[in-house]
This record gives sequence, C-alpha cells and structure tokens, in this order.
Amino acid sequence: MKKDTICRLCSSCCPIEATLEGGRLVKAERKSFLPKKKRMRCPKLNAAVDIVYSPERLITPLIRENRKSGTLFREASWDEALDRVAGRFKFFKETLGPQSVCWLRGMAADWGGPWDYANRLMNVYGSPNSIGNGSVCHVAREMAHTYTYGAMTAPDFRQSRCILVWGKNDGDTNPQAFENIIFAKEQGAKLIVIDPIRTGLASMADIWLQIKPGHDGLLAMSMIHEIISKNLFDEAFARDWTVGFEALKDAAGDFDAEKIAKGIWLEPEEIRDAARLYATTKPACIIDGNGLDMQLNVFQQTRAVCILRGLTGNLDKPGGDLIPQPIPVRNIQLKERLPKGITNIAQRYPLFNTFHETWGINVQSSVVDAILNEKPYPLKMVVVQSGNPAVTMADTHRAVSAFEKLDFMVVLDLFMTKTAQMADVVLPACGPFEKTQLNRAFIRNNPVILQNQVIDCVGDSWPDWKITFELARRLGMDHEFPWRSAEAVINYQLEPTGVTVDMLREHSGPMRVEELAHEKYQQNGFKTPSGKMELYSQRLKDGGYSPIPDFKGETLNPISYYNEKEDYPMVGISGARTRYFTHSQFKKIPSLLNREKGCFVDIHPDDASRHEITHGSSVRVETPRGSVLMNARISKVVHPGSVRLGWCWGDLNSCLNLNNLTDDDQRDPVTGTPSSRSFMCRLIKELE
Repeated sequence: MKKDTICRLCSSCCPIEATLEGGRLVKAERKSFLPKKKRMRCPKLNAAVDIVYSPERLITPLIRENRKSGTLFREASWDEALDRVAGRFKFFKETLGPQSVCWLRGMAADWGGPWDYANRLMNVYGSPNSIGNGSVCHVAREMAHTYTYGAMTAPDFRQSRCILVWGKNDGDTNPQAFENIIFAKEQGAKLIVIDPIRTGLASMADIWLQIKPGHDGLLAMSMIHEIISKNLFDEAFARDWTVGFEALKDAAGDFDAEKIAKGIWLEPEEIRDAARLYATTKPACIIDGNGLDMQLNVFQQTRAVCILRGLTGNLDKPGGDLIPQPIPVRNIQLKERLPKGITNIAQRYPLFNTFHETWGINVQSSVVDAILNEKPYPLKMVVVQSGNPAVTMADTHRAVSAFEKLDFMVVLDLFMTKTAQMADVVLPACGPFEKTQLNRAFIRNNPVILQNQVIDCVGDSWPDWKITFELARRLGMDHEFPWRSAEAVINYQLEPTGVTVDMLREHSGPMRVEELAHEKYQQNGFKTPSGKMELYSQRLKDGGYSPIPDFKGETLNPISYYNEKEDYPMVGISGARTRYFTHSQFKKIPSLLNREKGCFVDIHPDDASRHEITHGSSVRVETPRGSVLMNARISKVVHPGSVRLGWCWGDLNSCLNLNNLTDDDQRDPVTGTPSSRSFMCRLIKELE
C-alpha cells in the first residue's frame, strides 16, 4: 500500500510517498517534478525506516523521582506522567504565578499546528512565556522582510534568469530547492553564491563571493551603492513604491567597493561584477538562508539584502521574489486570554515580540537569562518540545547551568537527548509519519497540504497535539480543547477557507485556495505602515534603532570576541548542516552515522602549515568560553584565517560540542540573536 504525506525529518517539508506492508513503513520516496534519474536523494529519508523503528526510540513515558540526585528514570503510564506534569503546572501557578512556567519550542522540522496548540494552552494557563527558537533560525530574518515590504518573500526559482544564494547550501539542506536551482541553471539562469565556504553550490556558481563571516551587511550595502551609482535600479519602482530612497543612497555611499572589499576578504571588482549581474539579469531572485541567522547583525544585514529585491524591480514578479498569499487560517492561540500586566521574559525585544500575529516570542536566550538572573522574574519550570537546548543553545555551559537550576523540567522528544537526560518527566512524542497535522510552511504561501498519518504510533508514543490536549484537560481547559482528533482541530482551523481534511486527502498534491497573483502591491500596497517598501523605517527609528541598515562602529566587526583577536586570531565558523542529520538528531542511527565522515575542524593548508598541523591531527579549538577537541581536516573550502567546525555533535560527545565556544552575552539589539555562527578562536595542536 502507498500513501502520500509530508516528511518532517528536516525543515524542507518534502512531499513523499510512503510504502506500507502490514501496517509498517518499509520505504519512503520523495516526490519531485524531475524524472527519477535526476532527483536528489535524501539520506535521511532513505533511512526513514531505521529512524521510525530505531531501538533508541522513546516509547513510554519516563519519570525521575529526584533529578538532582541523578536517580535513573522509571517507566510510567501516560496518566501518571501527565498528572505529575499538570500537578507542577498547578503548583507553580498557585505559589509563584503562571509566568514562572515556560514552554520552549525547538527546531523547525516539526513546526506547524503544535506551536498553535502550545500557545493556546499557555495563554489560557496565564503565562506569556511560550518561547520559540526563531531568534537563531528564520524568524529574525522574517522580521527583516516584514519591516521592509510587509511579508517574507519566496523565490520563484524555475522562472528566474539569475539566482542569488546568500548564506545557504540547499544541496545539503533542501532537496526541493536544490532541484529548482539546478533546473533553472540548466535553462540558462545565472547563479551567484555568497558564502564563506566553498560549498557544492559555490562550485557551480558563475560568481562566488567568499565573504568574511559576519560581514554580509557591508557587502549588501556595497552592492546597493553600485546599483544606485550606476543607475542599475528600477527608477519607477523606487519613485512610486519606496520610502527613503535618498536616505538609503546617502548611507550606501559609505560602502564603496574600493573602501570595504579588503576588510571583507573580497576584491572590489568581485563586488561590482556580482551587483551588475544581479541587477541587469531579469527576472532575478534571492534565496537568503540560515547563514545570515545566528549573527550579531542578522536583522539589519537581512534588511540590506531585502532592499536589493525591490531596488532592482524583482518583487512579486514571475521569476523574482514572490510576496505570499497566506490562506485565512483561524488563529486559535487565544492570546487575548493572557492576564493584563504580566510581561514576558523577552521584554527587552518588544518589536521582535510583536511583529507577527502568531509567531509569538522567539528570543530563546531569554529563557536562560530568566532562570539564572531571575529577571524580570524567576522561571521555575520549563517544558521543552522538539528541542535539545543543552547542546544547541549558545554558550552550552551557561545553558546547562540554567537547566540544572530549574525546579522542574519536562521534555517531549522521540529520542533520549542531553536535554532529556536532565528532565524530571520525559514524554515520548511520535514521528512525522505517525501523526496528522497542518503544515505551517505551506499555508503561509497559499497552498494547503496535509501532513498525513500513514502508520500507527510506535510503542506508546503520542503525537504532540494529543500530549498538549490531554495536558490541557488536566488543567481544566476542557472547553478550550474540545477536539478529540487531529482532524477535528484542523477542520476548525481551516474553516474560514472552506477546505477540510477529507478534501485534502482526496486531492493529489497541494491545494491552492486562490489563484497565484503577481504585483499585488499595485492594487493593495505593501503591508507596511506607509503602504510602500520601506528603505527607511520610521517604526525602527521610533523604537530607538537605525531606520536604515547601519554597519558602523562596533558593527564593522560583528564577530564574538573580536576585541580579543590578539589572543584569538582565527575566525571560527559553525560547520555545515550535513545531509545525514538535522542538527543534533539522528546521530544514534547507525545507517546514517556510519555514512558520515565524522566531526572535523576544516583548516586551510596555509594555516595548517603555520601551526604545524597535519591531516588527522588532534586539534584543540579555544575561545574565552571554552574548548573543543576535534581532528583536523586540511581543506581549501575555508578561507585562510578561518576554520570550520563540525556542528551539533555534542549530543554524542561533550568534547565535540561547538557551543562550548560560543557566546550569549552579545546579541542583535532588535532580535536578541547571539553569534553562534562566527567567533574569534585559536588553534592548539594536541601532543601525540
């Protein structure tokens, strides 16, 4: 038997066909517009059966009687486990107030309905502290798009004649996007890649800019200057549909390629060539990615990149960057139920907290702040859903110290992680093939597609929606959580569209609620205060921030520990997002782990020679925060003066945890983002 669904083993959300025998998953294949021979194979999807039926899966609730004594877990029933969790919710509400409890949401690979349900529970409970991870992944960039032209755009790859990939390597992270890029390139599209690493995409590019990590904003402003000074911009669009063109022109004048190229490891002509090719090849689109995330200037850097889209007349045109047409899904978060006067723990970042109706609070570092510093008030209990913050958050030692200080912690996950090992209660969540849910990634761009349950839950694991709903009922929220199935709540959410779960199951592929339209701003304007694309943002100025992307003063060196570069002279870069894993996940799956070459620090031959390091040598990488010990891989994929370190191996071995090195003190002033992507460091060759 074959069934259609969505794979959520990573955030790509690929449509797949699942093959079942006797109710068990035996195979999963990704759908594609390309013939089979040309399709990109995904090793995680190929290992789907191994992941689903792994002996390492959590399949029953676990309770620890005394977390701080190190007592081992014991198995428990769902009733006992949920009663224990509900009891602590009630205790802290009565003794310290509901705000002392936090729900911390993790990785993007399973975003969707579960975020709405968790927010609904917490809002009715009375706590404003439902916290996502968007300060370090996607949402900070989305805010920059929204403040510039009202929504986050989506590149129209296949019709584009020039694709600019900025800080992304879809060959490893997004099979669908990579296939679209390859298709467009085969049709003659030009490819520009901006990345400090020679990735597979960089090797294919017509122009590759090997930029110094963390300096993307300077490059974007230099390209803006080149485009304006050479009259390569769309004059009619700039005149009729932008605010602040003259102010932008003046600001960009400080970033002439001759002045800034050397400082960002480029040649002036490289910058000019990229700007001219992008501006004069129509239509063109930009793919901005996670390489811009986790930077100290992610917001203003992304703003500068966003400005390029409108400046060149590529907004909302076929082959350009499309403004989405989100479907009218019912907002069920019940934010209006929050008590008045209780501030959230991320109150230092008010614009980021409020720019989107349903994204909510996303400065995850504020969780650690509130636990350790007890400001604006102490957090005593945290529920961690689909995350492993003991490994993935910046400054691991600080994060772990915070979680150890908690009075009570609950973890929802498929596998036992470093974070789950610290919990009082571990609730076994089921995987993407074992549950039905609404796919947020698609509905924000109009098509509706269902993540459809194709197999029964493994063991006694439960889907996230059921865990949340059953916990809510134990907290007296029967009225607010009346649904007894995923289908029932999804139908309620989709009711304004006229679409139902049954209709989605009968429909082959995505269902579009309305026809795709272009240049919608011509009739409706942009969803900004001015109704235009805001090169100059009065909202930012009123909030105390630069209204135009600004990269002066300290922001000229937006890398952690830059002031200590004499002792830490190398630029460290967090490693590639490998095709075999999703962050810290799946490293306990032998069929994937055995295919990965291991955890390395990539060092340029020039730097290796200077440090007398050879291939395979044991190298200690140090920052003021700590150190990691990795084997050296001598490679020209990195620029001299920089090293790339393996990412998210800390769940297997704490000595390999890159976040032993990163800093959480400096943050983007708008979005609260720390620099987990780049930092100053030093190399020490270990004695044999």
